[in-house]
Amino acid sequence: MLWIQWVSYISVLIALIAMLAKVLRYVRAPQNFRWELYPVPHEKGRAEYGGSYLEELDWWSKPRHSDLINEVKEMLLEILFLKGVYHHNKRVWLFSFPFHFGLYLCIGWLFLLFLGAVFQAAGVTVTKDAGTIARLIYYLTVVSGYSGLVLTGYGALGLFIWRVSDSNQKAYNSFAEYFNLFFFVVVVAVSLIVHLGGDRDFAALRAYVQSLLTLAPARPPTAFLSLEIILMSLLIMYIPLTRMSHFVAKYFLYHAVRWSDTPNERGSKIEKRIMELLQKKVSWNAAHIQTGKSWAEVIKENKNE
Repeated sequence: MLWIQWVSYISVLIALIAMLAKVLRYVRAPQNFRWELYPVPHEKGRAEYGGSYLEELDWWSKPRHSDLINEVKEMLLEILFLKGVYHHNKRVWLFSFPFHFGLYLCIGWLFLLFLGAVFQAAGVTVTKDAGTIARLIYYLTVVSGYSGLVLTGYGALGLFIWRVSDSNQKAYNSFAEYFNLFFFVVVVAVSLIVHLGGDRDFAALRAYVQSLLTLAPARPPTAFLSLEIILMSLLIMYIPLTRMSHFVAKYFLYHAVRWSDTPNERGSKIEKRIMELLQKKVSWNAAHIQTGKSWAEVIKENKNE
């Protein structure tokens, strides 16, 4: 087995572990406070004007109705088209949207390379002259690959220039912000040079993915293709280790915090979690709160005052 294959295996493994660790960290996070931000998309019949079930008299005694379709619609608008960025900063959206949409296409491209590798491992050649399904995979791979790389590169370069040139944004930038975008630009540039200059239909890259899938020694790739594989492997590993994997946090932010309107009822899981948190000791000191006491004691003392 070639050393470059080990680089790919290890990178994917680290990425999966890092993503799992992030998900577990958010799942185990303490109970959040209600934001009371409206509209909540799943509020059936009231989301359009920002209403809530709290409008109802004796709301706690009545059933609550959710609109899953509207919630999914709102999710798709935010995930696919960055609705929030569009409304609040259209200049950034001009680069952020193609960057993120390009990444989605690149993820689809990698999946199609994997799917094509599965077909080839099963003895079905993926070419433009193959059967219907294999030919469809072939063309979808080409379209998603080039369109994804171009959009991602354009968006990353535009965001890099924006961060460098916008005086209001500079105060919020760090070296990591510049490096992350520059890394994407380099990976995209190398990938486009490799494939436009030789492996135009990604056949060599698909063969490499097949070698990873079958655990078989790969045919030694060219120097430029090796460079692309190494950079892509490192990028796959690097993303979950940085803030670029904010899509995980965003899911929990929307579903567990921003759109969470579940009431705290007696005997509920929310009440149980809050009671557990109230037993934790205060870890800081101030004139009105003493270190060592539990939050339940602090609340009780302040209530008596």
